[in-house]
Amino acid sequence: MCVAEMKERRNVGIGVLKGGGGGERVEKLKSSRTKLWMIRATTMVLLWTCVVQMTALGETWGPRVLKGWPSCFSHPGSSASAVEEKVPEVPSRILPPKRVYKNNGYLMVSCNGGLNQMRAAICDMVTIARYLNVTLIVPELDKTSFWADPSEFQDIFDVDHFITSLRDEVRILKELPPRLKQRVEMGRLYSMPPISWSDISYYHKQILPLIKRYKVVHLNRTDARLANNGQPSEIQKLRCRVNFSGLRFTSQIEDLGRRVIKLLRGNGPFIVLHLRYEMDMLAFSGCIQGCNNEEVDELTRMRYAYPWWKEKIISSDLKRKDGLCPLTPEETALTLRALDIDPNYQIYIAAGEIYGGDRRMARLAKAYPKLVRKETLLEPSDLRFFQNHSSQMAALDYLVSLESDIFIPTYDGNMAKVVEGHRRFLGFKQTILLDRKFLVYLIDQYTSGSLSWNEFSSAVKEVHANRKGQPMKRLAIPDRPKEEDYFYANPEECLQQSEDLLSST
Repeated sequence: MCVAEMKERRNVGIGVLKGGGGGERVEKLKSSRTKLWMIRATTMVLLWTCVVQMTALGETWGPRVLKGWPSCFSHPGSSASAVEEKVPEVPSRILPPKRVYKNNGYLMVSCNGGLNQMRAAICDMVTIARYLNVTLIVPELDKTSFWADPSEFQDIFDVDHFITSLRDEVRILKELPPRLKQRVEMGRLYSMPPISWSDISYYHKQILPLIKRYKVVHLNRTDARLANNGQPSEIQKLRCRVNFSGLRFTSQIEDLGRRVIKLLRGNGPFIVLHLRYEMDMLAFSGCIQGCNNEEVDELTRMRYAYPWWKEKIISSDLKRKDGLCPLTPEETALTLRALDIDPNYQIYIAAGEIYGGDRRMARLAKAYPKLVRKETLLEPSDLRFFQNHSSQMAALDYLVSLESDIFIPTYDGNMAKVVEGHRRFLGFKQTILLDRKFLVYLIDQYTSGSLSWNEFSSAVKEVHANRKGQPMKRLAIPDRPKEEDYFYANPEECLQQSEDLLSST
């Protein structure tokens, strides 16, 4: 082909493109191709991202879903074994449905006292919040009492379980909504102590109007603020449900408690002795039996140092004869021997530091050489995070006390009472409730020579034959609630329902 002919054809082609709007079609064609290329590129990026994500998921969740699929990303031989291997799925905990109600306001509470006094108070406050149709803010624990424990609620109890397990009864929040929280932080808060041993009607008539008026009310005292008796059965049963189901210790405390129990069980049966012979109890009660002059002076100074301990001048001898003092370690040794407690049994001491130390524990240790404590069963590293946290230490003792073959408290304080009631709930597990008034009389008779050992032992066994945590009616004394039986020591309204309550935990 000649050069002239080639030029002519090129000119004709150009003329065809330029003629009849050809330029516009060229631009559209270029634009379409660009868009198509962009779509393809974007699609490839998205597909590649999905592949990478699926690969990552395959590594993380493979045992449940992805590794059962044959894949080029599977490890050699892994796909076939993954298909054959059936990994059991852990059933998720079914949460109760939320209770829907018109919220009348918010209730804040500051608990006072030791762990078990606060435990009972929390049960009462949840129940009160439920029947006032208010929202409860997670209770604040006592940090200013004798023990000075800085623990927060979530350091001792499983706070998420507490909130979710009770949501079909009451709404519980970890903190106030922001607007109300800011108002409280500015000091605009109505705070008051409710009247002790009050019926639920008191809270309806006196507290609920205040909550409706101020939106937030703070109860700054919580010990024994709800009556033991005369309450509707649904009130009593909710108190039990919170205590036995809603309040669960943190996994760290529960795990360590199980370790202690396993160590004890590995060496046979064991008794938990709640030996309440600690410095704070002796100073508070004024009981100085067996103490030397220096110790008496120290305990007296402590009693006067705490203004909320109202009783200052105390006759130790009179209180002891009235059964109002904790048994001494020496009296406890005599009592256990008189009850024919096998000296080969392990005895776990559930208590803080015993006042007087080894000197006061000598007779008990001689009579029962298998005395153990959490500090002797565990390594110091196991208890490192519990040091200076008396409530967390008490939680460990609580768990061990529930599982013991026999529980024996030497004083009827809050731990003794709450553990007694919990053991009743768990099937009336044996709890020997010592009659201290009669015991000190018998001990004095024996030590003075007026009773032989056999006479003393027979009398001790006889008086305690029906004091072993058996089913019984709770003693109610109208107008004298401090003298009647404590609800949490014998929650008789709940004991027939124990299986149902336990199934909800």
